[in-house]
Amino acid sequence: METFRGAADFFIHGGPFMVLLLLLSVAAGTVILLRAMALRERLVIPPELEEAVVGLQPGDSLQRVASMARQSNSPLGRVITVCLQHLNWPRQENVEAVQVRARHEVVRMESGMAMLEMTTGVAPLLGLLGTLSGLVSVFANLGGGAGGGDPIAVARGISEALNTTIVGLAVAAPSLIAHNYFQRKIETMAVSMEGLVADLLAKCYPEHR
Repeated sequence: METFRGAADFFIHGGPFMVLLLLLSVAAGTVILLRAMALRERLVIPPELEEAVVGLQPGDSLQRVASMARQSNSPLGRVITVCLQHLNWPRQENVEAVQVRARHEVVRMESGMAMLEMTTGVAPLLGLLGTLSGLVSVFANLGGGAGGGDPIAVARGISEALNTTIVGLAVAAPSLIAHNYFQRKIETMAVSMEGLVADLLAKCYPEHR
């Protein structure tokens, strides 16, 4: 009970900027959770579809790969579907269509990343604003009113004012880590998809190899 009351006081004394930081932390946490679920490699690059593309030989039927790509409902599956739907096009035009689809898929995978990037920069600033606002109130009351010149009261007021800085940094640090991790993961999976689709195109257009 005492722990709960202490945590409540910690946030209450942070003032209005603490409310903004809490809202920002909820939004960032939601984005991190959703991206962690959506960017699982088996959902982006299904292993069975990858094996089907790798095991495909020039001249083999593409029906199985096309069916698996449609059913997977994954970024790789959608890119492969576009590739197979335009096999009657010249190779270069098909490559361009695939690249456009791939860019769309990368943008979809990066959904929410801007929120994490914004949180990384904004949270420390909100924390600093909250601290400065609290310090202004503390020093404005120095020498005026009951306990205004009490060093203990002043120290307590400064301590409470620093709460928003602590929370701001606590929100920004996980957001920065998550943003960098997800960005690197997206880049790695995009390169893997590019390699698989390039391999598929080479097998579908053997005369251009």
